[in-house]
Order: sequence, then structure tokens, then C-alpha cells
Amino acid sequence: MAVCSAYASPSLRTPCSIHPTGSTQHLIFFTGDPRRPPRRPPVSCSAESNTVVIGLAADSGCGKSTFMRRLTSVFGGAAAPPKGGNPDSNTLISNSTTVICLDDYHSLDRTGRKEQGVTALDPRANNFDLMYEQVKALKEGKPVEKPIYNHVTGLLDPPELIKPPKILVIEGLHPMFDARVRSLLDFSVYLDISNEVKFAWKIQRDMAERGHSLESIKASIEARKPDFNAYIDPQKQYADCVIEVLPTELIPDDNEGKVLRVRLVMKEGVKHFSPVYLFDEGSTISWIPCGRKLTCSYPGIKFFYGPDAYYDHEVSVLEMDGQFDRLDELIYVESHLSSLSTKFYGEVTQQMLKHADFPGSSNGTGLFQTVVGLKIRDLFEQIIAEKSAAPVEASKV
Repeated sequence: MAVCSAYASPSLRTPCSIHPTGSTQHLIFFTGDPRRPPRRPPVSCSAESNTVVIGLAADSGCGKSTFMRRLTSVFGGAAAPPKGGNPDSNTLISNSTTVICLDDYHSLDRTGRKEQGVTALDPRANNFDLMYEQVKALKEGKPVEKPIYNHVTGLLDPPELIKPPKILVIEGLHPMFDARVRSLLDFSVYLDISNEVKFAWKIQRDMAERGHSLESIKASIEARKPDFNAYIDPQKQYADCVIEVLPTELIPDDNEGKVLRVRLVMKEGVKHFSPVYLFDEGSTISWIPCGRKLTCSYPGIKFFYGPDAYYDHEVSVLEMDGQFDRLDELIYVESHLSSLSTKFYGEVTQQMLKHADFPGSSNGTGLFQTVVGLKIRDLFEQIIAEKSAAPVEASKV
């Protein structure tokens, strides 16, 4: 008579379950005489990981945190630090997403960087080997003990346990710098903030929130420029999507920087991603929507859509210059955009109204971050559906 027995075995590589200690356990089922197990176990409880990895690159103070809040909101649930862990952890966890700050892979603490004469942007101050190993492990469904860089003390704190999520977002200075890490990304985004806008944002953040002086902020920006140009900025050539934030062209010689021109640069031919378009896909269109259905105070709003080339890649560009007076009227603009990957009419407007207090909600920064978040959700759902269908198709062969 056939007998079915289950044994715990540490010898297989694919984890069956994840335990708080980070250990793994494997269950192997044998049929037949238990005294003579077959040479090859016919059934195991291993399963392919469904973790999708998103990379977000940007310089310090360029809106990564706001983008993360918009993205996690699209997937549902607010992101928060791990419960019961280090209060200075940089990790954010929601129902579906885990956001890892790549500052945690600094190989030198603040004092060490000062002694070595390098900035945090310099690859020599970062451990890319560990970054690759741990992102790869999480994508394969394995938990990791990730280090913590403490931004308050400037020291490297003891590690924290990170379990594989549905969506893993790695955000920071170098998500696309190392070719090995880059190969693990299912989709990548680069926030490209012009020097003029970056300076204004950094002053607002570092002076208002961190108590830095204007002179120290200027000195910090100048000190970072060479390394930013050498190691951070070149990563945008690898991004599937770039959000460029520039000074307005609606106000001649504008020096205030309150009105912004934002460009959404979308690479063509990316698997599971179709660029958003205005009116007619592939056309070149300039549109001023201000009028009876969209309230616009000076200097108004102007949209542009058309094809372009970006680092020798074919791209579609959607641009917004100006800012909204009333977010509830955004539905008029949304109704003229296609391939938004929304689940219902007005979802973009709903998301924008939900987070009206977020920075950039009145201009293209918030609009395009929200749109990219919806596109990432659609990409995730396509990848999961594709993985689920693969075993079914294989069984038909």
C-alpha cells in the first residue's frame, strides 16, 4: 500500500516557509515504501517567488520620499517603519510594498567618509556586492538581514530582518549604477531635477526641516556636484521612465521657481509598459486646456506630447508647464489622456485629491508621479499573471 510521509530537510535551496529567525525549512513528500525513498523527490512545496523589483534613482532632496508615498498609496495601505524595530530604520513597509533605502549599503559611516575624503555618492563608499546579493535573495523569495545606516548618528547600526514582499522598491543614489543590481530590476524610474529647482527644494528642506544655514547648503551642493555628475546623473540613461523637473517657460526670466515645467520621458519597447499619450498616440500635440472646464490663473497651463530620442532610445514625452488651481477639475485633463492603467474613470484625479497636501500636487510633479505609480501597479499585475500562467502552459506541453 502506498504511504505518504513528510520530512523536514535543510538541503534544498528553495525555501518553503520563512521564520522570524531567518531560517528556512523544506518539506519533501515521498510515496511508496518509506524505508526506500526515491532517488528524486517527486513533489516539494517550493514555489517561484513573485517579488517584483522597482528601482528609483535620484539625488538627495529630489522628491523620492513623496514619490514613495504616492506609489504605496496606489497599492493600498500607508507605508511605515518596521514595527518593533530600530526607530531610525530607513525601511518602509505597507500591505504590498517594502521600500529599502540604498543608503543602508554605505560601506563607510560619516566619520569614515570624512577620513577617506569621499562623499556618499562615491561608489567606494558603498557595498555593491552586498546590495546585489540581498536584492537577488529577496527577489528569489529569501529573507535577508539588511544593514541600517543611521542618518541621525551617521553610524552603521545592527541589521534588520527583511522578508520578501510583493513589490520591493530600492530607492536612493545608486539603484542603476551596478550592472548586476540593474539586471534585477523589473522597472526603473529616475527623478531628474534641474539645478535651479534642486537648489530651491534643498534650501526649503534643509533650512526649514533640518536647521542648516544657507551657506552650508550651498557648500554641500558644490561639494557633491563632481560626484553627482560622475556617478548619479549617468544612471538616467538606463531608466525606463524619467521625470524631469525644470523651470517654467510660461514666465519670461522667471527667478522664483514656484511654477514648474515637468516632463515625463517614457522609453518605448519596455515589456509590460505602454507609454501614456495625449489625444492621439504617436502624434505631436501642443494643448492649452484652460477655459470653461479648467480654471487657470496666470501664467496658465500648457501640455505637450510627442516622440523624441533620449540617449539613443526612442521615447514618448508628455509635458506639463504650469499648475492647477483646482484639483477637482483635473478630471478634464485626465479624460484626454490614454493608457493610464487606471481601474476606473477618474482614478488619477481621486489619487491626486487624496494626497492634495503632498508636495507637487498642484503641478506636473504630482500628476506624473501618480501616473507612474499606476503604470507600476499595472506592470506588477501583468508580471504576476504571466508567472501564474507559465506552469499551466508548461503542463500542456
